[in-house]
Amino acid sequence: MAVQRARKRPFKTDLVRLHALCEANYIRLLRLFPEYEQGNLREFAVGPARVRIEVLERSRYTTFFRLHQSHAEERWLGHLVVDVRAYHDAGMLEVGAFQSHRRVQARYNYPNAQMFQQDEKAQQNQFLADWLEHCLANGRASLPASPSQRCR
Repeated sequence: MAVQRARKRPFKTDLVRLHALCEANYIRLLRLFPEYEQGNLREFAVGPARVRIEVLERSRYTTFFRLHQSHAEERWLGHLVVDVRAYHDAGMLEVGAFQSHRRVQARYNYPNAQMFQQDEKAQQNQFLADWLEHCLANGRASLPASPSQRCR
């Protein structure tokens, strides 16, 4: 009698969940930096860490931001850099680069040379959601930007 092997289902990206996550992240970012259209920089403290949200580039329908956290405990995200793209027409925020990893694909075969998870893009956007929520819940006093960092 032949033993049938269970076929492994191919991985599928949950686009509904990913889009909902990106929409919620857009709202979170705008709560942290509501004046992004008038200025290029927002800084605040989260515990011992300093968080900096910087506008890198603007166009009619998109804005590129760099989120930077520094001076936190080294064992827990002592230095974090995430580049995100806000799509204003769609009301979505998507991770473009996480630390030094750029152009993350929606899904990966596993295993792969970079050891990315199959749902790496979704995981990075979920991490962003958790981090933005942490900033919203624990952020303190905006740190004033220097005049050279303000938008004219």
